[in-house]
Amino acid sequence: MKKFQIEIVETLGNIVDIVAESEQEALLKAQEKYRNEEVVLYPDDFVETKFNIFDRDS
Repeated sequence: MKKFQIEIVETLGNIVDIVAESEQEALLKAQEKYRNEEVVLYPDDFVETKFNIFDRDS
């Protein structure tokens, strides 16, 4: 028998409106809001699940 490691990755996503002068500024503002927990992702924001497999015997 071979041993495998399976990585399970769940992706959450939400679209937020940001007012800014440029895309870069909007991205920075969104990141700051996320870090400050002004934007929080919940299980209802589920987008997809991926399974990645790693062969441990290689």
